[in-house]
Amino acid sequence: MSDDTIPVLVRGWGLKRRGGLWGECLAEFLGTFVLIAFGDGVVAMAVAALPGSGRTEGPTTFFLGTGDWLLITWGWAMAVVFGVYVAGGVSGAHLNPAVTLAFAVRRGFAWVKVIPYMVSQLLGAFVGAALVLGVYAAAIGAFDTASKGPKVNGHTLASFSIFATFPAPYFNGNMWGPLLDQIVGTMFLILLIAAVIDLRNTAVQSNLGPLIVGFAVAAIGMSYGANAGYAINPARDLGPRLLAWIAGWGNLAVPGNGPWFSGYMWVPILGPLIGGVIGVLVYDLFIGDILHARLLKTGGPGAARVPDAAVSDAAAEAAEAAAVRPPGPDTPETDGRGGPRMRRERDTR
Repeated sequence: MSDDTIPVLVRGWGLKRRGGLWGECLAEFLGTFVLIAFGDGVVAMAVAALPGSGRTEGPTTFFLGTGDWLLITWGWAMAVVFGVYVAGGVSGAHLNPAVTLAFAVRRGFAWVKVIPYMVSQLLGAFVGAALVLGVYAAAIGAFDTASKGPKVNGHTLASFSIFATFPAPYFNGNMWGPLLDQIVGTMFLILLIAAVIDLRNTAVQSNLGPLIVGFAVAAIGMSYGANAGYAINPARDLGPRLLAWIAGWGNLAVPGNGPWFSGYMWVPILGPLIGGVIGVLVYDLFIGDILHARLLKTGGPGAARVPDAAVSDAAAEAAEAAAVRPPGPDTPETDGRGGPRMRRERDTR
């Protein structure tokens, strides 16, 4: 269906504004909302809804085996995929402050957009978590009531895990292990996104970029998820964490105090921001620069303008990936600092 066959829902005031940064922020908000609604939703299913509905051995029984973790990892993978598909054509679907920062550092994403994107992502995550709480309030309440052990305002650490992350007990409260985990996990996320969207590399064809980025998120969850819940996204953790704090989880959420950890909330914020920048730098050092050198050496198509292509193509697709991120550039009609949009990408492919 062509664009001119779809009527504008809201005309008049604000329509032109929504064609620029304001519209991109709305897309980041909605994409992150979808990401959290499905991501936190799958955790609510696993932790509270399935046990409470009689589909497990008991009302508080979940994760009987390691295979049960696949429900979480694939649920989050699909959350990323559809969040990116929703917002990718407008904002590039970063949906993750780590993606936004990394692409500002290395992919020409305009610095003036960094804070607006991050705020939009945080708000989208908060509202997405609020939706999950509203839908699963009865299941969460039944789970917490039936659960034994320490509680904060009637809530358990297990139900808190629906919304935000915390470190495994084997770290014994040490923050450096979880911080390293978040740096490494996000490094891989951004590195893989950069590889997927780089048209000079073995780029994904058609509009399958978001799906492959979702696979990357699943892989990270399967390989590194147990250490600290693989937040790998400051908005994904902080937005729902603030919602949980307001909703009664108290100091479990803010500042992040639990049976074996204290003041944890800064780790899934700082770690991903550091890891994201490292990831894009590693990709460019080991792969991006080599592809650039080869294009210059062979004089292949676009060789004279490789720097611009590298910035624009990666920026545009990063949005896809980010989630997807993950990451992405400016609007579909823009091919400046943020790079060509995903719509242009599909045309060029």
